[in-house]
Amino acid sequence: MSHLNTEIWDRLKNTRIKEETFVARTAFPEISTVLLAGIDAEGARHFLIPLSSDEEGMSDSQSRGIGVSCEELKIKEHDQAPSKYIDIICQDPTGQEAFDIIGREIAVSLSSGNISKVEVVSTVLAKWRYFWGRPPVNILSKEEIIGLFSELWYLNCWLLPNMKQSDVIVGWRGPRGSRHDFEWQGKSVEVKGTTSTAGRVHWIHGIDQLLPPENGKLYFFSLRLREEGGATNTLPSLIALCRSSLANNQDALASFESTLVLTGYSPMHDEEYEKVRFRIVDEALYEVKDAFPRITADKFQEGVPSGVEVVHYEINLDGHDNLIVSRKPGIDILK
Repeated sequence: MSHLNTEIWDRLKNTRIKEETFVARTAFPEISTVLLAGIDAEGARHFLIPLSSDEEGMSDSQSRGIGVSCEELKIKEHDQAPSKYIDIICQDPTGQEAFDIIGREIAVSLSSGNISKVEVVSTVLAKWRYFWGRPPVNILSKEEIIGLFSELWYLNCWLLPNMKQSDVIVGWRGPRGSRHDFEWQGKSVEVKGTTSTAGRVHWIHGIDQLLPPENGKLYFFSLRLREEGGATNTLPSLIALCRSSLANNQDALASFESTLVLTGYSPMHDEEYEKVRFRIVDEALYEVKDAFPRITADKFQEGVPSGVEVVHYEINLDGHDNLIVSRKPGIDILK
């Protein structure tokens, strides 16, 4: 369950609080006994992590709507005297649902015991910083999940191991409204995913989508997927892999996060996204040239018919293996 049991907050709210005293309960006892959920005298919600005398505290004022500090607090039913805590406060009541999810992620990370308490809080808040305080977004459709998964698969598995990280992230242009998903000077890549059982069948949107960039080449990345309950690939797990790959490059990671926001993805819906699991059937990178199946404006002798606003069509790349540049990662298309 992603959300904190509302009864916990209700019980805390109804408990009489004396001035400068917190009332708190274990937030997610089934996950970790370390993280407390607390309410202060003004009714603000907190997550509290107790620190020993030799453990380092932290502060964070970068995350809009969330404040983090190290405080000496006396908590009713927990402390005989003030103790030291990492204090995470929800400063925006409209973000309480997201605050619960953030708390659960902190509890899960604390239960692993692999990193310090400060690192746990810093890592989780860094992930949420770009999503907190934004208007609620609808959950992505199945087609949108497949599309975003395919772009991130190509980014993480094909591009990042073979190119400069900064070049990869700067080139991820589709979410920013560019014609192709990845664009660099003189080269572009259009990425498509499919769960079709009829072959490498992909929908193309518009007669310009498969036009090459000016004075450059266009490549087409095809990813075939099967949705299977026992598969291990999910959208959240792939996003986590991308973050891990970029962990040592803060500029690239920040650019990745800001672009991810534009796709319509929000970690608010990760519990649902985890239910959509993919097995990779095959993948291939094609060069789009004359024999590649496509509809472009020059196919119409008298131009696109008047009144035709949008053209959507399907292509099947089975039988066009001669156009495949690579079937596996290892190619740097910018060379």
